[in-house]
Amino acid sequence: MATNGLRPLETLLRERIVVLDGAMGTMIQRYKLSEGDYRGERFRDWKGKDLKGSLELLLLTKPEIIEEIHAQYLEAGADIVETNTFSATTIGLHDFLFSGEAPDGRKDQRFFQRVVDDVDLRALVHEMNVAAAKIARRAADRVSDQTGTRRFVAGSMGPLPVTASISPDVNDPAFRTVTFDQLKQTYFDQTKALVEGDVDLLLVETIFDTLNAKAAIFAIAEVFEETRKKIPLMISGTVIDKAGRNLSGQTVEAFLISIAHAQPLVVGLNCSLGPTEMDPFIEELSRIAAFYVGAYPNAGLPDPLSPTGFPETPETFAPKVATWAANGWLNLVGGCCGTTPEHIRALVQGVRNCTPRKFKP
Repeated sequence: MATNGLRPLETLLRERIVVLDGAMGTMIQRYKLSEGDYRGERFRDWKGKDLKGSLELLLLTKPEIIEEIHAQYLEAGADIVETNTFSATTIGLHDFLFSGEAPDGRKDQRFFQRVVDDVDLRALVHEMNVAAAKIARRAADRVSDQTGTRRFVAGSMGPLPVTASISPDVNDPAFRTVTFDQLKQTYFDQTKALVEGDVDLLLVETIFDTLNAKAAIFAIAEVFEETRKKIPLMISGTVIDKAGRNLSGQTVEAFLISIAHAQPLVVGLNCSLGPTEMDPFIEELSRIAAFYVGAYPNAGLPDPLSPTGFPETPETFAPKVATWAANGWLNLVGGCCGTTPEHIRALVQGVRNCTPRKFKP
């Protein structure tokens, strides 16, 4: 592969449609894990809170399952696998792994300062993120060696369970649960560990609040400056409904303008909507973005009667997403909630002959 002075991933984005993996949570559900599985031996005596559902904890208690899931996506043809670190931050994990309580029952900025400063929790978050990067790297390198095709690891950075832009209390609209600096600190810890673990790119994803994303971008810049190591960045927002706005009220265009200063390699949309509902917003993003464009929708809107909780099968999902690639709108495709290796395998076939989007930076 000729690089022409470009990073390998950017070279690939110019050559063909790059394929991201699918959902981690959907796959973990297939294992029907118990509370004991999540706790393992290490957290067997953890007091006070059930740990079942803390997917990132499996990096330490069931790493073989996470590596197996990565391998399934890679063997299905994914070029990039995401680390299992969507919520692997002090704030993201506090409901499970922070032993302190809010004195008056209200989680506020004083409470979250204790969370982001907690020495033990920060150490655990660091360990998780480094482990996640190494687990994904091991799977990616193994499949790369087997196939002769390079695979990449993206460090997943989720949106957090708090918002900096909106009050969670309708009776107190001025109230904010967290400060920008607290968000920046929690993302800084995660970024530093992911970079240490040797991911190929960072993926700030499922952005419902642009101010949260700004904190992540700020933290990433600080880590790059401190470590003197800069790797590609992908930023992916989420449109919450057919009105075409994120939770903090921005349209796709406004969101793009807000994060463009970070100069991401790829900008995209993911989650919340299925391919049918996301269609007009991907078209708009492709029209206005001066970056490579990616999309990884859910497998439709939530449907509790479907096996995965989402109705789109590989046979219905892949053609819809592949149409965006055939239209010349995309450089990267993948799947979010409800998608499986079968969805990704079908998607690989669907975009095989599509030409990647061309744009003028």
